[in-house]
Amino acid sequence: MQTVRTIADLRAQASAWRQGGGRVGLVPTMGGLHEGHLSLVRLAREHADHVIATLFVNPAQFAPNEDFDAYPRDEAADGDAFSNAGAELLFAPDIAEVYPPGHVTQVSVPGLSEVLDGAFRPHFFGGVATIAAKLLIQAMADVAVFGEKDYQQLQVIKRMARDLDIPTEILGAPTSREADGLAMSSRNRYLTEDERAAAPTIFAVLQEITDGVRGGVGADDLCAIGRARLLDVGFRDVDYVSVVDAETLQPATDASRPARALAAAWLGKARLIDNLPV
Repeated sequence: MQTVRTIADLRAQASAWRQGGGRVGLVPTMGGLHEGHLSLVRLAREHADHVIATLFVNPAQFAPNEDFDAYPRDEAADGDAFSNAGAELLFAPDIAEVYPPGHVTQVSVPGLSEVLDGAFRPHFFGGVATIAAKLLIQAMADVAVFGEKDYQQLQVIKRMARDLDIPTEILGAPTSREADGLAMSSRNRYLTEDERAAAPTIFAVLQEITDGVRGGVGADDLCAIGRARLLDVGFRDVDYVSVVDAETLQPATDASRPARALAAAWLGKARLIDNLPV
């Protein structure tokens, strides 16, 4: 697998592949790879002839009190994992290549970015939408793959690409889970042994909510019970447990439309998120 660090080199290789008649896939990541990331590469290979993986810890989506400096970084290990999963090109730029001096433009997606995670991390989706737009434009891939674990992020990126007429198909990949149901995440490594034992409760709560909603139980009551259960098993704070419309992310009120149950809660130093379709 070849590694490039400039936008010019990224574009040159992607252009050569397209001129040769190949479809190009893109898998943006911040590193700290686990099986979930590698499943994105494999899905991209199903829809493209060549896959570009990106490795960039995006400072624009971290608040000053968040874990930008502590976020796991191991380019050599991540590069090997990407290569073994089928990526042919790694784009690993430095911060100045992505945000050169004088860079001020930001992309915002009102509405979708202001609820759920957006209410607790108001800086976050502006940083996500901006870096996603830049990577999609830089690579001009035919298809890009993002994980459904970050469901709100996926919806924001889909809307951004649609509204800006970026000609890249955005695919969502199913959440990869540990044997006990915990969604794979780079931040799971922050958990202590006791916290790791309690962590799958967030998945169990979402299962109980989705089963209850399908059985006719009110979503508000189920979410309140789920919130209390998370606190009972040791989560120190619960940002939200909600059932929302799967597209608008507003409270689900129309039973004929797809819905999604989502939760975000703090367990020790780790903020865990998860979701399930209703």
